[in-house]
Amino acid sequence: MKIVDATFLQSAQSIADSPDPNVAEVAFLGRSNVGKSSLLNTLTNRKGLAKSSSTPGKTQLINYFNIKFKTSNEEMPYLFARFVDLPGFGYAKVSKGLKKDWNRNLTNYLEQRPCLQIFVHLIDSRHPSLDIDKNVDEFLSSIKRGDQIIIHAFTKTDKLKQNDLAKLKIEYPNGIFISNLKKKGMDSLQNAITEHLFGNQVF
Repeated sequence: MKIVDATFLQSAQSIADSPDPNVAEVAFLGRSNVGKSSLLNTLTNRKGLAKSSSTPGKTQLINYFNIKFKTSNEEMPYLFARFVDLPGFGYAKVSKGLKKDWNRNLTNYLEQRPCLQIFVHLIDSRHPSLDIDKNVDEFLSSIKRGDQIIIHAFTKTDKLKQNDLAKLKIEYPNGIFISNLKKKGMDSLQNAITEHLFGNQVF
């Protein structure tokens, strides 16, 4: 199974103006400048699908993308899901009022979105033990329903020395290790997503 099409659907400020929750969703979240947009573009093989910026914290909306998967089953040739690019967290240079609204809308989405099936928590592999990421993990674990999973994806692994990467893999045996530059880890991430979403429908 592989992604054969990915298109931007819409942006939303909150779940109130989000699309109907009628398709399984995969939320990508991480601290600002962790490489969310770049990963989405590489994963979907759609350059420019998700807008990346050199300015941390620029993404302030919830961005929805329709994803189409090709199977090898003639009776069910395609399966569908929705990827969700969430605002980066942990960026201080926004107004207090905006940050309060931003955080509330992000939390409401994570807690209340009924079709949300997977949290993909992106973590900078060079800084895997930051308090902010630990706090996010604790929060996700506290709200996670029985039908949801958390995937830990470590970005920018091409910037690590091989021995540091080996240590990271030992410390996080269930992690997925990503390099957008070298396009490493994308198959592992996509497989983890499709296996949870589609189960025995994966062909």
